[in-house]
Amino acid sequence: MSTPDGGAEQDGTAEQEAARDGGAGDGLAERVHAALRGRSATVAVAESLTGGLLAAALVDVPGASATFRGSVTAYATDLKASVLGVDEGLLAVHGPVHPVVARQMAEGVRALLGATYGLATTGVAGPEPQDGVPVGTVHIGFAGPSGTRADSRVLSGQRAIIRRTTVAAALELLLERLASDGPSR
Repeated sequence: MSTPDGGAEQDGTAEQEAARDGGAGDGLAERVHAALRGRSATVAVAESLTGGLLAAALVDVPGASATFRGSVTAYATDLKASVLGVDEGLLAVHGPVHPVVARQMAEGVRALLGATYGLATTGVAGPEPQDGVPVGTVHIGFAGPSGTRADSRVLSGQRAIIRRTTVAAALELLLERLASDGPSR
């Protein structure tokens, strides 16, 4: 069976449902902003794979300016180093699609934009593999007061589905990390 955009229908996970309804379904972005407000915290995002979709999902929420600092779309590999501070040696050895790159992007945007938390996305949406990395490979970076983390996934579907599913996964990761940080301080 196919979805309205021509992609293959996938199992009904929350991420895939969110991908089908525009990327930030089930009020994920609203829940992120509420959690950040409860902590007097902010978020900034660095995007490659998602090319601005994550920032768009966050700014679609009324009142987003209270918790969203801004974003950097570093689609070109050299910008990941020059703007976000990703290690050039790491990029030279592993390329831009790597979990440590995602973590360093999140750390870089957090510092650059003065946010409490940083989120980052990098990966291959297709339609072709990139530098031997298969389509659907996604790394989401997180940086915050409690440290850094990268979540890696292999997604399936067409380019648009992979990008929207990544947005939902990034928002879910931030919500998860906010919950594990405990109550607001």
